[in-house]
Amino acid sequence: MPNFKYQARDKFSKAVSGVIQAHDSNAAARKLQEMGYVPISINETHQISAGNILENFKRVRLQDINAFTRQLYSLQKAGLPLLSSLESIAQETKNKYFKAAIEDIARNIRGGISFSAALKSYPKIFDEIYSNMIRVAETGGNLVEILGRLNALIEQDIDTRSRIKAATRYPMLAFFALCVGFLVVITFVIPRFSAIYGQFNAVLPLPTRILIFISVVVRRYWYLMIIVIAAAVFTFNKLINSKTGRPVWDGLKLKAPVIGPLLTMMIMARFSRVTALMMKSGVPILEILDLVSVSCGNVVIARAIIHIKESVNQGRGMSEPMKVSSIFPETVCQMVSVGEQTGRIDELLMSVADYYDTESGYIIKNLTTYIEPVLILALGAMVLVMALAIFLPMWNLIKVFRA
Repeated sequence: MPNFKYQARDKFSKAVSGVIQAHDSNAAARKLQEMGYVPISINETHQISAGNILENFKRVRLQDINAFTRQLYSLQKAGLPLLSSLESIAQETKNKYFKAAIEDIARNIRGGISFSAALKSYPKIFDEIYSNMIRVAETGGNLVEILGRLNALIEQDIDTRSRIKAATRYPMLAFFALCVGFLVVITFVIPRFSAIYGQFNAVLPLPTRILIFISVVVRRYWYLMIIVIAAAVFTFNKLINSKTGRPVWDGLKLKAPVIGPLLTMMIMARFSRVTALMMKSGVPILEILDLVSVSCGNVVIARAIIHIKESVNQGRGMSEPMKVSSIFPETVCQMVSVGEQTGRIDELLMSVADYYDTESGYIIKNLTTYIEPVLILALGAMVLVMALAIFLPMWNLIKVFRA
């Protein structure tokens, strides 16, 4: 999102200025009004500075946000004032960037801005779901309950990510070792055999010529290879993040074997859980669908959710457009349909979330089993090519000597 430099006045008519992220100037003005500011001027800024570049490398881990939410929940449950809770948490926070953000949020609240509006100043740390659930908590006076639900939601995300990392750690290490072994062979082994074979006028087999060519390219033009790889990665990222490329890429991910069903289950679990929690918290359904479409991380599913929102806005239910989209599994559609009839849609969606969390857990647990055959096949192919490239010329030379 672009950055907008603004000048405004707070509720005490004190001049304030800064930079805010928004889709356009109107969205920036709305954000400033939600923060309690009266905008004076809003201008898009394209200035690139060392500070802006370093800002992109500042990250707050999900574990840090979870610790913040859990501590704030405990302090609020104990009856400590919000400002005192934030100041106490800031003192214990080790991440300097996160600590500065919490201190700034506390200063904004002290200046008369609401907690949710202050959180929206840091969209890279607190997403729209987090800040909007806090806004609902401020309206309903149930901050402790909402913080508990947010804590449960974040812990579920952390657990899912941890299981995926654990399941993919061995395949990634094996793939890395495979690449290192290949580089060692073509850098040190192949040149020696190439020097030996070069002493004879025999025609080398195709696998040997291919490996010798790769070896020459890697040893002599390694810098060009780095440039080409970097350009390819940059172009690929630009392509999959473009308006035309992103839907195609997200659609391919959903159709990929093993990964596709797993990704669908994880998105369905998060969609169901977030929708259920926000409905329990009192967030309007249209706003929920807006937020879930943004946070699902897949353009194809996001468009389907937007169609559901349009259907709900026209007075129709959620289940019918879900069935028409053919993206949502039949289980989700049936649960939503029953929930609409019984008025217990939040409870049924939570059951759907638990079901898909369990199912995705089984797939993640067996992910290594699915990847191992691919790694073994790749290793076998690499060994076969290298063996043929090294030993075929030897056999040819032996035949020459015998003749």
